[in-house]
Amino acid sequence: MTGRSVLAGLFGQGVKPSLTPELHEREAQRHGLRYVYKVVDLADAQLPVEHLEQLLDHAIALGFDGLNVTHPLKQVMVPLVDEVAPDVAAIGALNTILIADGATIGHNTDVTGFASAFGQGLPDAGLDHVVLLGAGGAGTAVAHALVRLGVRRLAVTDPDVSRVAALAGTLAGSGEDVRLEVLAAADLTEALAGADGLVNASPVGMAGHPGSPVEPGLLHPGLWVADIVYRPVMTPLLQHAQRTGCRTLTGAGMAVHQAADAFELITGQPAHREAMFGDLDDLIAAEVENVPPHQELSHERKP
Repeated sequence: MTGRSVLAGLFGQGVKPSLTPELHEREAQRHGLRYVYKVVDLADAQLPVEHLEQLLDHAIALGFDGLNVTHPLKQVMVPLVDEVAPDVAAIGALNTILIADGATIGHNTDVTGFASAFGQGLPDAGLDHVVLLGAGGAGTAVAHALVRLGVRRLAVTDPDVSRVAALAGTLAGSGEDVRLEVLAAADLTEALAGADGLVNASPVGMAGHPGSPVEPGLLHPGLWVADIVYRPVMTPLLQHAQRTGCRTLTGAGMAVHQAADAFELITGQPAHREAMFGDLDDLIAAEVENVPPHQELSHERKP
């Protein structure tokens, strides 16, 4: 154990079940770091910007080295940091805040996390036409990752149409060649019928937002289905997709890669990603009955 200590935290709603703290702390043990990761689960009354500013000020005053930020704060907290990394400037969302000498810098490891997971789990998947559910902070990051992976036509739906418009603006400014379509909920059936893949980047499927964002009957065997939710790892959407015969990608790969990227930013140490996958396997296996721990994760670690 070294003399260095690290204090990190997670801000968001419905985050008490998160496995991110354990992933960070286990990885820190491999580096001989004293590492404490605290979870701050916010109620609706704690979401106003003024309160978030106070929380960030308190984190600075208390000596936090870094924070992870999740739903529904990824976009609203961008103006609250002193500086942003290029990815945050491009997409308008962050999920990691570094704190040093009283200053804050926003980063986004969702983009790289999803791209790494997709490249490993669905390396030969069709990318001509993809449907994306959710245009919030995570959805915007996933959209940019999909475009960088080669998606040519991206249909996006969100209950808040203004968020889709904002996402379109970030893609227009990225210089990427992609055809973006604003998809009304009523048109989802037709869109999925002709799509190569579907990505759920909405919170539906999380422990605090149970259910599936898509009716099972809209899925078909020619469709690959990815979900960024990893708590639970086998969401209702993925269960329906597997029963339909779709290729699937759980949120576990993105969870590990974005956590590893954030750990490296906070500590400056290279993460042992394969070991972190093993940690996630162990943590999920301890909670989920009748699901072999490597069954849903192993495909995401193919070279």
